[in-house]
Amino acid sequence: MMKITSAVIALLLILLGLNSMFVVREGHSALLLQFGRIVHTDYQPGLHFKLPLIQQVMDFDKRILSLDAPPERYFTSEKKSVNVDFYVKWRVADNAAYYRATGGDQLMAAQRLTPIVKDALRFEFNARTLPDLISGGRKDITERVRAQTDASARKNLGIAVVDVRIKRIDLPNEVSESVYKRMRAERLQLANELRFTGQESAQAIQADADRQAQVLKADANRDAAKVKGEGDAQAAAIYAQAYNQDPEFFAFFRSLQAYKKSFEDGKGVLIMKPDDEFLRYFGQPAAKR
Repeated sequence: MMKITSAVIALLLILLGLNSMFVVREGHSALLLQFGRIVHTDYQPGLHFKLPLIQQVMDFDKRILSLDAPPERYFTSEKKSVNVDFYVKWRVADNAAYYRATGGDQLMAAQRLTPIVKDALRFEFNARTLPDLISGGRKDITERVRAQTDASARKNLGIAVVDVRIKRIDLPNEVSESVYKRMRAERLQLANELRFTGQESAQAIQADADRQAQVLKADANRDAAKVKGEGDAQAAAIYAQAYNQDPEFFAFFRSLQAYKKSFEDGKGVLIMKPDDEFLRYFGQPAAKR
């Protein structure tokens, strides 16, 4: 009987000894409770001791955790609705505050953190227009939201908000269709303006080219007429000079040219009197000379 009692006592002592020790894993921290009251708030990784049975240990994951919330609809300053898909990176910053706010439950922490982030996003989106959001205001929004939610979450939940990211901003179907129609109308108007400007420029270029062509043609005709007039004058002067030197030879030469012109096709037929002046050099040219 004494052996059994000793064995039971030894087993109880072993259990009490084991219950007085606890291990905090890497990346975690622990909080010590005694009858529901916080005794110690921040045990670092390693082996630690506590009073068996009357003290309990709450283990917290100190690594960065993710909150991926469902898309939320917000309104811009123009009262246009957008669907925003975002996620949050957070970690436990204050064990005691975290335990008091959530009981150490990650799901409870995510449920309480979500409305804080959504309210901050709603405020930022309500203060901006849709073009601002599309053109690159997303980074500024996330920085401001992270700062606001971090301050609130640290104070009320013992949570540090490490990062807030917007994955996607979508327009509702009805808004998207109206935006696309407006964009198409704007692009069509711009295309028509460019087309009209191009046609106007083409007409101006064509008119200028036609004017320059007419000027060049008129100048060329003027120069040609001038050259031709000068040539005709020179030819007349040469003819006159030749005529004055030997009128009879000049008359003979002109008659030869007339003969050549009249019979150059080889089919010409002339019906004339034998004593016609045109045939004067076909008779007795020696007597005529």
